Amino acid sequence: MTTLHSFRDEFPVSKTHIFLNHAGVSPTSTRAVDAVHRFMRSLAEVGRPSFDDWEAVATECRERFARLIGCDPAEVAFVRNTSHGLSLLAAGLDWRPGDRVAAAASVEYPSNVYPWMDLDRRGIAALDVIPVADGGTVTVDDAARAFTDRTRVLAVSSAQYATGAVTDLEALGALCRERGAIFCVDGIQTVGALPTDVKAAGVHFLSADSHKWMLGIMGIGAVFVDRTVVGRIHPPLLGWRSTTDNFNFDRVHFELLEDAGRYEEGSLAYPLIAGFSAALEMLEEAGIAAISRHVRALVDDLAGRLEALGCEVLPKSELRRHIVTFRHSGLDAEELLDGLTEAGVVVSLRRGRIRASPHLYNTHEEMKRVAGIVRALLPSNHR
Repeated sequence: MTTLHSFRDEFPVSKTHIFLNHAGVSPTSTRAVDAVHRFMRSLAEVGRPSFDDWEAVATECRERFARLIGCDPAEVAFVRNTSHGLSLLAAGLDWRPGDRVAAAASVEYPSNVYPWMDLDRRGIAALDVIPVADGGTVTVDDAARAFTDRTRVLAVSSAQYATGAVTDLEALGALCRERGAIFCVDGIQTVGALPTDVKAAGVHFLSADSHKWMLGIMGIGAVFVDRTVVGRIHPPLLGWRSTTDNFNFDRVHFELLEDAGRYEEGSLAYPLIAGFSAALEMLEEAGIAAISRHVRALVDDLAGRLEALGCEVLPKSELRRHIVTFRHSGLDAEELLDGLTEAGVVVSLRRGRIRASPHLYNTHEEMKRVAGIVRALLPSNHR
């Protein structure tokens, strides 16, 4: 069986930095870079090669993403980014007068807030804000209190971007089934790091782009649209590819596809898809279950070391899987970030806390080194 350590050489960044910002923008692998280069080299040398070959690249990527999240490839469409995907639902759903959306605006990343705020301001659907405790995420009780008999959509993140608190999607999916609501998930903070099964969780709509935990590249991602709701979500953007006879350019026949392909309005970003597919190939080789175990062991290791230094650590252990955030009363968070950066540690500052997010190629030795750097940065009376 392939060990996760064997993938480390595919990430040149590991030779120069301790990279712990996969919840932000990840370094991609040499295999993803090579896949993009091969595509572009072919384009430069041959011009347009077989279009069937280009489509085969897209098909393979779609299938890999479908396996990663547990759906059918026909329920997957390529999008530019997570925001693009979420906006497809907000702009395309067949909203009815009186419809409402429930979302935790105070803790969500803006991409999963602004589309719903826009609907509210335009009088299309009212936004009900789900209150969430600091450091937490949306629970069934939280969501149930925000639901009304007109709640049409529940929109949540699979994990909160600022703290890493992981959401119980299966419990929320059950609530949506019970109340007849569409369950929309911003999946970018878990897909690629934690096991995902959209069918088991009762998710109807999930959007995620590849540049975080999937170790891909900027500008390409995918959206899952359950076949049971496709007919209710009209494509906000339309083009030749949205239709049933889409490769027959000499015939105008406007009949929308009955699967997620209707949301791909025109020519695909094939070079980016080639890189995305190569990144997904690595995740398959490594195995998401193995990645999840490894990453959780790393964040628990780091969290324990930081707590021993007197740091306040979030999320709580029951909500912590792949991200850990921390701060220390003895040192300003920006100073701590600057010190870590100077020492070659790549992390983020989110809402006044340092956020660390390791992946499959990180090591326990790196966690030990990071804790040592934090200790050295603290004032002497706090060490």
